[in-house]
Amino acid sequence: MNHTEEIQSIKRIVYYILGVIEVLLAFRFILKLLGANPASGFVSGIYTMTNIFLSPFTGIFRTASARGVETQAVIEPANLVAMLVYAVIAWGIVKLIEILKRPNKV
Repeated sequence: MNHTEEIQSIKRIVYYILGVIEVLLAFRFILKLLGANPASGFVSGIYTMTNIFLSPFTGIFRTASARGVETQAVIEPANLVAMLVYAVIAWGIVKLIEILKRPNKV
């Protein structure tokens, strides 16, 4: 594997991890917004998996909710902030890797 392929592989891994986190947080956002039943196994699993990623951002903004006839819709701004922050962090990591892996020109 040459130098360029190695850098590309590392970048793909970073963006893959970001993608997984972003998809999980997007599921959480949609499930909360639609008032999904937290007793459901799938919903509970998503909430459990995403709590660790959301916890640093909880409390930045207040959570809004609207009660319907059968469900309660919840808007978690912290979820959107987390998605943005993780995307910026991943971008920063990739840029740092590119800087550190540049061939030395003397």
